[in-house]
Amino acid sequence: MARKGLSVWLFSSLTCIALIHVIDALSALVLGNSIRLLQLYPLISEKLQAIAPITYFWISVATCIIFWGITCAIAFENPVEIFLNQVLSDAKRQGDVENQLVEDKGEILDAMCETLETSNETLADVNDVVHNVRTEVREIQPLKESVEKIRTELASLKKEIKKIDEKATFAKLCPACGKPLLPEFNICPYCGENLKLYQPPIIKLKDYK
Repeated sequence: MARKGLSVWLFSSLTCIALIHVIDALSALVLGNSIRLLQLYPLISEKLQAIAPITYFWISVATCIIFWGITCAIAFENPVEIFLNQVLSDAKRQGDVENQLVEDKGEILDAMCETLETSNETLADVNDVVHNVRTEVREIQPLKESVEKIRTELASLKKEIKKIDEKATFAKLCPACGKPLLPEFNICPYCGENLKLYQPPIIKLKDYK
């Protein structure tokens, strides 16, 4: 910024000096006065005074316009500086966008890591559950075999109970055909034997014991 101010001051001073030369040249052309400012350059004053007033006027005008244009360009808008500022602004904006993208991707990566950690914990829990189920199944297998054995024994007991029930129900046998009969039957329904006439054999008390 200090360099820019110094450049503006320098070229504005040169513009003022060139403008004074224009006024001097115009005074020589219009009023016929002698050229005075060229006498200030002692080494080349003689050569400069030999220049025609019209040539001096146009050179002064061109120099004044050039210095004034340079001063305005430096003071108000420097194309090179504007271009550099634009480049820097675009680079900064691009850097901000890239930083934002990096942050977004970082958040996505963090979410993925958290998801993976949660999935690993879930898989560990599932493995534990499967292991427990397998252990329980192994423990249940002998129980299943025991239940099947008990069922078989119950079926045998049912058969025995059925036989006992039949023997208890049909306690009397026909002496003729040997069929089981109810106690209240007096005649065998199978062979027609009269059961009243049949007397069961008497067992002596000492033989019974």
